[in-house]
This record gives sequence, C-alpha cells and structure tokens, in this order.
Amino acid sequence: MRKTRSDSAIVGVLAIASLLATLLQTLTIPIIPRLPSLLDASPTDASWVVTSTLLTGAITTPVSGRLGDLYGKRRVLLLTMSAVVVGTVISACTSSLWPMVIGRALQGVAVGVIPLALGLVRDQLPPERVGGAITLMSATLGLGGAAGIPLAGAVAENFDWHLLFWGSAGLSLLCTIWLAVAVPESPSRAPGRFDIVGTIGLTVGLALLLLPIVNGAQWGWGDARTVGLGATAVVVLLGWGRHQLRTAAPVVDLRVTARRPVLMANLATVATGFAIFAMFFVFPQILQAPRSTGYGFGQSLVASGLALLPNGLVALLLTPLAARMITRHGPRKAMILAALLIGAGYVYVLLRRDSVGDIIGASGVIGAGAGVSAAATAKLITDAVPVTETASANGVNALMRSLGSATGSALLAVILAHAAVHVGPASLPSESGLRTAFLVGAGAAVVSLVCAVLVPRVRSGSTVATEHDVPARTEGVGVSAAPAVSPSASSIPGDGPKT
Repeated sequence: MRKTRSDSAIVGVLAIASLLATLLQTLTIPIIPRLPSLLDASPTDASWVVTSTLLTGAITTPVSGRLGDLYGKRRVLLLTMSAVVVGTVISACTSSLWPMVIGRALQGVAVGVIPLALGLVRDQLPPERVGGAITLMSATLGLGGAAGIPLAGAVAENFDWHLLFWGSAGLSLLCTIWLAVAVPESPSRAPGRFDIVGTIGLTVGLALLLLPIVNGAQWGWGDARTVGLGATAVVVLLGWGRHQLRTAAPVVDLRVTARRPVLMANLATVATGFAIFAMFFVFPQILQAPRSTGYGFGQSLVASGLALLPNGLVALLLTPLAARMITRHGPRKAMILAALLIGAGYVYVLLRRDSVGDIIGASGVIGAGAGVSAAATAKLITDAVPVTETASANGVNALMRSLGSATGSALLAVILAHAAVHVGPASLPSESGLRTAFLVGAGAAVVSLVCAVLVPRVRSGSTVATEHDVPARTEGVGVSAAPAVSPSASSIPGDGPKT
C-alpha cells in the first residue's frame, strides 16, 4: 500500500505537467506571422511548424494512454516528457525550417501527458480525493492555454525568440525530474499486447483527416488534395475501426468508447473544444483590430493576451466549487451547467462588446464553463471505464478536444475570410462575420448541452465500471462472449452520488 509519497505532491506535479503541456501548444502563436522570415521559408512551408504539433498531439493522445495502461503510466509519462525536452532543445538550437518542424512535432507529444496524468490520479489517490484532483488538473489546462499567449508574446517582443524554447526546455526538464521523484508507478495493467497495426492505422487515418481540415482554407475546399485526402481518411479510419473490433487488444477499445456515458462525453468534448477555440480565435482579433473598424480596440499582442488571461484564472479559482458540485450532483449536471455558461458568454458578447471589459467578462464566463466541462467529462469517463483503460479512454477524449479545435480553426477561417473588409492595406473580419462566428460558438455550446442531457442518469444500485465489467477477449474473435457492461453499469455515471 503506497504511503511513502505525498498525495498533494503527486497531484501538484501532475497538474504542472498538464499545464506545461497546454502551454507548449500556444508557444508559437505570437510569432506565427514572423515564422516565414525567422525561418527563411515560404508561408506554406512555415505553417508546418503549427501543423506538425497538431498532428503529433492528436496521434499521441490515444496511443500514449494505451501504452500507459499496458506498460505503466509513470514509465510512459517520463518517456513522453523526455521527448518534449529533446524537441524543445532542437527548436531552441535552430533557425532552419525542418529542424524546427521536427522539434515542434516532438513538443506536440506533450498532449499525451494529460491522459496519463488523469490515469495516475485515479490509480494513486484515495477515491474521495480523485474528483477534486481531476478538477484541479482540468483547470490548469485552461490556465496553460490562456497564460501561454501573453507570456510568449512578451518574450518574443522583448528578447530573442529562441528564449521561448530554451525556457520551455528548462521547465520541461525540471518537471521531468520532479515527476521521476514524486510519482510512483501505477499498480494496474491492462491485459494484452500493444496493437501495432491499429496504431499505424490510427496514425495514417488521423494524418489524412487533419491535413485537409487544417489546410483546406489555403488549398481550397474543392481542391483535389482536400477532397482526396478527406475521402482516403474515411476509408482508412473505417478499416481501422473494423480492425479494432476484431483484434483482441485494440489500441482504442471501441466497445468501451461506444458506451453512452463515454460517447456523450466525447461528443460534448468535440463541441466544447470547438467553442473554446472560437473564443481564442476571434476575441484576440477584436482586441487587436484598429478602432477605425468600428469594433476593434487597437490593443497590442501582449495586451490582448493579458485580456484573455482571466479566462484561465477563473477556471482555476472555481476549482473547489466545481469539485464540490461534481461530487455532490454528479458530472452530468456539471456538464449541463458548463454548456450553459459557454453559451451565455457568447450571447453576452453578441449583445454587448462596447469595451475591453466586456470582452474580458465574456471570456471569463466562457472560461468558467470550459473549466467545469473539462473536469466533468474527465470524471465521467474515469468513472465509466475499467481502471485498466483509464488512460487510453482519457486519451481518446483529449483527441476529441483536438478534433474540435481543428474543426473550429477550419470553419472559422472560412467564415471570417468570406466576410472580410479592407482597412488600409490590411484585410480584417467584418462585424457581420464576427457575429456569425459568435453564433457558431453558441451553437457549439448548444450541441454540448444536448450531449450532456443525453448522458444517462444514475439509477439506484448502479455501480462504477471496473475491470471485471469487461470480459477477457478471445484472440482473433471480434465479439465478446458476454455483454461488455452489466445492466446496472450501463447507466453510469450521471446525477449525483450513487445510492
């Protein structure tokens, strides 16, 4: 029985590792316009600095979770953080395009830290502390994303841009050492072996899917590359899904993923990821647009980033309240509240955006919803899956968030581009285009709300799924000999504590 390490130290370092993972995702946002000149590359080639991070992050999240369930979450977490350290050092040492792309691709695997950390929380902490720890870690995700932009902007404006990566390398190394010292290995292991064929299929399928989503606006949505890659992605992912259902030890257990609580949580996460990205995509453009547009505030990059910082701080400050709500009323009701908050933020900014304070207020409300949503969905999934699949199930959920963000990027770029106006030499979004973007963000919140409502309520006598709920598979047989979930477990978890 583990009592040699402090629970608080474990939660603290895992929360910091998760914060660092999200901060690394926003590290290059302030210097994106300068990347072609900084790396002596065309704008198309320079875009791979961002695309490579997105691709490796999307692929890593489910794979790292499965590896952690099979071989030990701490071991895979340390390997993941080591890859991040190497990647940041590579980026810090280069001013050339392709070494930078390689470095950023290695930094993208940091997203795989999140499902591993959530899995370790469930494995290492007593049950009564799991909900609060998950809520804290979820809040740090929002804080990392919100703090990364102004911090990176301030460094890029006042120092050599390579310092962004040197600083990240130092923080990543210190965090890796702390993880090695403070976090014990997980005692739980999933049966089976690693699905190499499934991993290759997932990697190829996601790459083929994300490339046209990310580059469709640039290539053209009717371009042969966009259509061809998208169609091929559908074929590959369908084949991958068939393989996952037939193999004895899939990289993603689609049967567990298809359980209604997990499915609704993942669909809600796609919608929430879309809505949150819409805020980070649109609000800075309003803040930075010149006042001559009629809607802009002429803020600098750093000032606009600082204006959105309360988005993450609100989520962090609400951590104790969110944890109590999830414990007392269940993750289903928390998900409903989160969707309502996100929708309310967009409705507010639709009706009133006369000052920077209005933008800050709306982003704070949306941030509160985002923090509660992340905590509630993580708790819902953690409770709904066998303990041996915690990390891989949360990895799939993190993948859903990435898909929501990527889809939001593509759709909002099209909306704002089609409603652009020219202010001097610059092409800027029109006010009607911004209103459309807000409506789309509110629509995503409505989708998240519907998914939350469809999460089944807890019935009296229901139990949390454990490894005993999922029967052992027979090698090469695609259908289990018994139902994957007992009737009582099929409705977990929903409103409030079980009776």
